[in-house]
Amino acid sequence: MKHRFHYLVAVGLIIGCGTPASDTDHQTASTDTVPSETLALNWYAEAEHGGYVAASQLGYFDEVGVNVTIQPGGPGAPTLVIQELAAGRIRFAVSNADMVVLARSRGAKLVAVAAPLQQSPRCIMVHESSDIDTLQQLTDVELAISDTRPFALWMKKQLPLTNVTMVPYAGLVGEFLQKKNFAQQGYVFSEPFVAREKGGDPKVLMLSNIGFNPYASLLVTTEDTIRDNPEIVRKVVGASVRGWYAYLDDPVPVNERIHADNNDMTLEALAFGAEAMLPLCGTTEDVPLCGMQLERWQSLVEQIEQLGEIEVGAVEAAACFSTRFLSVELPDRNTGAAETHSN
Repeated sequence: MKHRFHYLVAVGLIIGCGTPASDTDHQTASTDTVPSETLALNWYAEAEHGGYVAASQLGYFDEVGVNVTIQPGGPGAPTLVIQELAAGRIRFAVSNADMVVLARSRGAKLVAVAAPLQQSPRCIMVHESSDIDTLQQLTDVELAISDTRPFALWMKKQLPLTNVTMVPYAGLVGEFLQKKNFAQQGYVFSEPFVAREKGGDPKVLMLSNIGFNPYASLLVTTEDTIRDNPEIVRKVVGASVRGWYAYLDDPVPVNERIHADNNDMTLEALAFGAEAMLPLCGTTEDVPLCGMQLERWQSLVEQIEQLGEIEVGAVEAAACFSTRFLSVELPDRNTGAAETHSN
């Protein structure tokens, strides 16, 4: 698989503060003083974690002299990783932007430092046979959903949801396959493929179509870690972003690792996921891969205020994220000279 990210990887891009790993980094990596960090995932390892797994699998964390252990999640992990970060038991985790806003409203000083998924992959999966074509038409179904999460509350606010019974989301597609009048939350590149692979007829309705579109698969740390260990943050962010470039360019070797760690995800499902995720990671001239914009955070904070989940003014959008650790150095394609792209 060759994508528009390929040239960045092919030229040996260096991500971090714009300099390659020094001899000191390599010397440090060979001693007992190598810092060890846990990067906790908010679900079992899947395509949406591909860049982080790539950074580990391809040795990018090792190259910058940080020993990073990727800790898989599962049911309950989206909340648990926030709690672990807030308590200082870990310093890095994967989460979504709405979770960061909620955490900050409750006093946890979380900060997003990289956003590989620019568009939310969140969807509602219905049956093709249901004749439901939009979220506004969602009616007469049992809906498996995490109904206290902001995206679910936004649905309740924006949609009629006539005769929709919300039931707990278990993270599987079994009930969807067994019940005709059943819908469930999912990620566009995950649950729909699994359902189709098992003989189902899924149709995807994107939550972003009703205006709820937070950044996803964020690399998140804390204000304390940024203040006390900025160099560790720089290295973990740099290696992670480099991992995302590599994964989007060629996901095959990393998918094999993910499959080995989570054999519920077939290689075919992971290949589909990587391809379907690519447009959600789309970059612009103003926003490079993993970049973030204040306007997006401001919009999200305002939406969560409208839901009554946080007090108006309780969360400052600018405090939710930092792009200071994002930069890319690569040869200028016209002159061969090095240039640095930063947020």
